[in-house]
Amino acid sequence: MLTPSRGLDGRALAAIRALEAEVIAHDGGRLKLEHGVLETRDPEVVQDLLWWEGDRLVGFAGVYAFGGVEVAGMVAPDQRRQGIGSALLTAARQLAAAPVLLVVPRGGGPGEAFARHHGAVLDHSEHFLVLRETPSGEPRDPSVTVTPATDFTEVRRLLEAAFGWRPPTDLHDRAGDTTLLVERGGVAVGTVRLTRHGDTAGVYGFAVDPSVQGQGIGRDVLGRVCRQLVDEGYARVTLEVATDNEHALGLYTSTGFVPEAGEDYWSL
Repeated sequence: MLTPSRGLDGRALAAIRALEAEVIAHDGGRLKLEHGVLETRDPEVVQDLLWWEGDRLVGFAGVYAFGGVEVAGMVAPDQRRQGIGSALLTAARQLAAAPVLLVVPRGGGPGEAFARHHGAVLDHSEHFLVLRETPSGEPRDPSVTVTPATDFTEVRRLLEAAFGWRPPTDLHDRAGDTTLLVERGGVAVGTVRLTRHGDTAGVYGFAVDPSVQGQGIGRDVLGRVCRQLVDEGYARVTLEVATDNEHALGLYTSTGFVPEAGEDYWSL
């Protein structure tokens, strides 16, 4: 039975993790479910859809607002081809009330077949990377500072300049997130957002103003935040990068990250 959820309680979160483990054991790869986001859902807003068969969760779809609207989900292997995935996707698109990107594991498989079945068109793909070797060294430029952001106007400006998209005007940190502002000589030149959930930390929204790119600021800041997260005790430090961004991928791999998996984003 399809059940919309306002917030997710402990039972639902445990069931989602159990279903995720079942699906990955069958299909391989990983699922971009963003557990840190799921754990902090607004209890007044329906953002998740669960399909229960008795006490067993057999299907899930979550709606995520990350600049645009993304939908990620899964169906138990022994419950596929019964319309559960299609029903979840239809309900998720109604919740979003906007064009969505369907996020599935890269490399073909059931996710790609499902996306194509629903007439989706591949929009872009991303690598998922994990830090394997902590960057060595100290900050290279003492004039570069990295501090928690208090002015999100500057953060929005930097994100738009670096990525070519307009962030929402209500941009803010969610629980477990910290947005940092990078300044050189008192001038804002970059931003990065760190997420901390469980034993995993993530590096997101890493942007350097195009006017100062190629001057070592990105490598310096990436090294600092990675060392900070390792020193804080996080077992995994992760990030994501578009597969066609070879420059950024080169920076990340040379800093100690290695590709572990990835996602395809299909436009509906």
